[in-house]
Amino acid sequence: MNLLSAKNLSHSFDYELFSDVSLELNRNESIAIIGISGSGKSTLLHILSTLLKPDSGTIELLGENILALKEKKLSHLRRNELGLVFQSHYLFKGFSAYENLEVAEILSQEPIERRLLDRLEISHCIEQKVTELSGGQQQRVSIARVLTKKPTIIFADEPTGNLDKVTANEVMELFFDYIKEHNAGMVLVTHDETLAYMCDQVYKLHDKELQRVK
Repeated sequence: MNLLSAKNLSHSFDYELFSDVSLELNRNESIAIIGISGSGKSTLLHILSTLLKPDSGTIELLGENILALKEKKLSHLRRNELGLVFQSHYLFKGFSAYENLEVAEILSQEPIERRLLDRLEISHCIEQKVTELSGGQQQRVSIARVLTKKPTIIFADEPTGNLDKVTANEVMELFFDYIKEHNAGMVLVTHDETLAYMCDQVYKLHDKELQRVK
């Protein structure tokens, strides 16, 4: 089943970032988008994940034309179906790591899974305040919070940027296992081509165009 269909997207700020961008994501599939800094790959991810509107083009998520949805239905879609992972983790600073996960648990009515904490190697520090954790630990808590929601589509922008190579590979394997287990999909933006080529499809945003390279 098609999860995401984007057609003929274009976007500009003070200058044109990209134009005529199209891609599709199916269930049990992962897509990586690579490109140099400033090429527009994060902006494209924000557009695909409903955080930003394109200048032109169409986007369907789970069969819904998101550019035509009213804000209430769009918020419902974001909360229940989409999982957004950023390099800046946006955790609640005054809370413990576990309390951050409880927010996702309450909103989604999905339980916090101990095996998820174990795989991310944060079980031992889950009761600590977020401000007491290292950057890598905070990033893994952020990933756990997103996956606790059980999203249908994961949008990840440099999700392993604060992690060492071994841990980054383990996190990618966790994402792939999640996709298979939950019949989900993922769109990943990364500068790390090694991680990108672990995905089913790889696109490169270059010279205002999106080119498929795998």
